[in-house]
Amino acid sequence: MIDPQEVALRVQQIRSEIARASSSPVAIIAVTKTFGHDAIRAAVIAQCDAVGENYAQEVLAKVAEAPIDLPVHFIGAIQSNKVRQLAPYISLWQGVDRLSVISELGKRAPGAEILLQVNATNEDTKSGVAPAEVESLLAAGQDAGLVVRGLMTIGPTSGDIAEAEKAFLSLRSLADSLHLAECSMGMSDDYLVAVACGSTMIRIGSRLFGARTTH
Repeated sequence: MIDPQEVALRVQQIRSEIARASSSPVAIIAVTKTFGHDAIRAAVIAQCDAVGENYAQEVLAKVAEAPIDLPVHFIGAIQSNKVRQLAPYISLWQGVDRLSVISELGKRAPGAEILLQVNATNEDTKSGVAPAEVESLLAAGQDAGLVVRGLMTIGPTSGDIAEAEKAFLSLRSLADSLHLAECSMGMSDDYLVAVACGSTMIRIGSRLFGARTTH
């Protein structure tokens, strides 16, 4: 069972670290995938800004069990055939990287707010479009009637700090050049590097809730 007081203390510590690393506000997205409603309740009590979920069926099962009292960000790979079912529950679609998903969101969730996922580390195993393709995907999103709030990326698999810094700075620069406000970058192991590089939202799971089971 997750202790909400412990989670609240961890969130407080992260906010203190953020304040030392950046003068700009940074949203904390509590990644509750594979955890139950006790994690969501703890995130609410700790005043996290949103929860993040990765799996369509898990989101649907959770909202069927009980309301989620925070905005829900979908941060996993988005299957076009799940968009219609998920649309009523998702406030921000992080990880949009394909025209097919943009088209489906435009049809099923007009006006939806999205982040475009960028493969800023150029790793074959990572989702996301190449930086050179972002501008055309941005135009497609806007043409589909979606609200493109910014960009999202995942740090290097190696965990190398210098590589993470390089990737995060490149994403922030790209977002600025396109006049996009949001940069979702930084997870439990690299969020301080991301914040120092201009992240506006960090996605924190194990740092708040401990090790998760695989899904």
